[in-house]
Amino acid sequence: MPTRGLSAPTVLLTGFEAFGGAALNPSWLGAQALHGRQIAGHRVVAARLPTVFDTSLHELHALLALHAPSLVLCVGLASSRQALSLERVAININDASLADNHGAQPVDTPVVPQGPVAYFSSLPLKAMLLALRRHGLPAELSQSAGTFVCNHVFFGLMHVLATDARWQRTRGGFVHVPDLSVLGLPELVGGLHLMLETALTTHRDAHFAAGSVS
Repeated sequence: MPTRGLSAPTVLLTGFEAFGGAALNPSWLGAQALHGRQIAGHRVVAARLPTVFDTSLHELHALLALHAPSLVLCVGLASSRQALSLERVAININDASLADNHGAQPVDTPVVPQGPVAYFSSLPLKAMLLALRRHGLPAELSQSAGTFVCNHVFFGLMHVLATDARWQRTRGGFVHVPDLSVLGLPELVGGLHLMLETALTTHRDAHFAAGSVS
């Protein structure tokens, strides 16, 4: 396991490979652009996850062991969204309306058998939301990360952070990004940078209503 004291602490930032016939995935383009950056005294390590159930989590676990990050932000594409969506809740279910990149399409299966129903993000989401809006970026607090590979990774991340003693001090969460036609790559990269900076420097989250009626 890497020794944190020998170098700057690490932030792990992940995106996904393209899926569903698309040529690219903005989540990976945004993450890749921040690879090697220094943010709030932390070095950003970007990694691309496969859009594949199970394999994505195996690779994420390997990345945790390799880099021992103090913070993990996983990023995925939600082409129907019109804003940067900060995900609050990961749920313990796979229910795929389309096949992943290996042809798997699990229906009504748990991400982690015998695991809890859900986990909350451990990032200061409302402070991150405020920072994005102050910089004129479209942003929202989302109550559902879906039931495809994005939620699979989000739940798997939060489960390992909650149950493995090595990661008790590591915080994590998930953000969905829209298509590049909604938010251009420079704005996307700036938004991810701002979210990481806010998460790393915020010790107490903001407190204001940001929920939804439906």
